[in-house]
Amino acid sequence: MEAAGRNMCSAKQFRPLIIKLGGSVITDKASEGVINTKVLGELAEVLASVTGPLVIIHGAGSLGHPEAKRWGIADGVTAENAEGVYETHEAVSRLNEAVVAALRSAGINAVPFPPFASALTENRRIVYAGEEQIKELLSAGIVPVLYGDVAADKTQGACILSGDQIAPYLAAALGAERIGFVTASGGVLQDGTVVPEISRKTADSVAFFNADGADVTGGMKGKIAELLLLAEFGIESQIFAAEDLAAFLSGENPGTRIKL
Repeated sequence: MEAAGRNMCSAKQFRPLIIKLGGSVITDKASEGVINTKVLGELAEVLASVTGPLVIIHGAGSLGHPEAKRWGIADGVTAENAEGVYETHEAVSRLNEAVVAALRSAGINAVPFPPFASALTENRRIVYAGEEQIKELLSAGIVPVLYGDVAADKTQGACILSGDQIAPYLAAALGAERIGFVTASGGVLQDGTVVPEISRKTADSVAFFNADGADVTGGMKGKIAELLLLAEFGIESQIFAAEDLAAFLSGENPGTRIKL
C-alpha cells in the first residue's frame, strides 16, 4: 500500500469507481469450477449504468481456490509445486473470461487484465499491480477487469494475490472515488446481523467468521484488514450484497461501511 500512496496524487484526475465481485457471489463455492452465470449477468446489467471510469476486480471462488490449496501455492512456489501455478492461473482465467463476456454483453467496454502478467509482490504484498497501464486504459474509456490470481513474488517465487488486496491497492494508487465489495454475506456479520460500520477502533470487537470452503486468501477478516489500511488513505469502502449494488451505485451505503 506504501507504493500506492506515493502514486495517489498523480492518479486523482481519474477518480474511478472500483467494484470487487466476490468469488462466493459469482461462483458456487461448494461445487468446484461452477460459475453462477445468472448472478453474473444480473450484476453486469447493473454495472452498465456506470458512466465514469470503472475498474472491476473479481474473486476466484470455486475456480482457483481449490487448485491453489491442492498445490500449496500460498506457501510459495518451487520446482516441486510449479505445475500448480499453471493449473491455478488457468482456472481463474476461465472465470475471468466469463466475467468479461458478461460485462461486454451488457454493453461495458471490458477487457481482461491478468495480475499474473502485470503484478509483482514481495513477501506476498503488492509492489506493483499494473496501475500505470490501468491509467491509460481508463483514459481510453476501457474497463479493466482484474482478479485474484497467481503473481510473481520476489521472495518466494510466486504467491496467491487476492482480489481483496488488489482492490484497495488500486483504490489508493488511482485515487478512487468509491470502492465497493459485493459479497455473499451482504456485509460483516455479528450474531447473524450486519454490522453497519467498522473502524480501526471497533474492528477488534467484531468476531469474524471465514466462509466455508477452500479459501486461501484470508476470508472476511483478511478483507477487513486490507480495507482498514485503505481507510488510512482517506478512502472509505462498503461491503454489501449483490442485490444492493444498484443502491451503492446511486450513492447509498448498504451493508458494512469501513472507515478510519
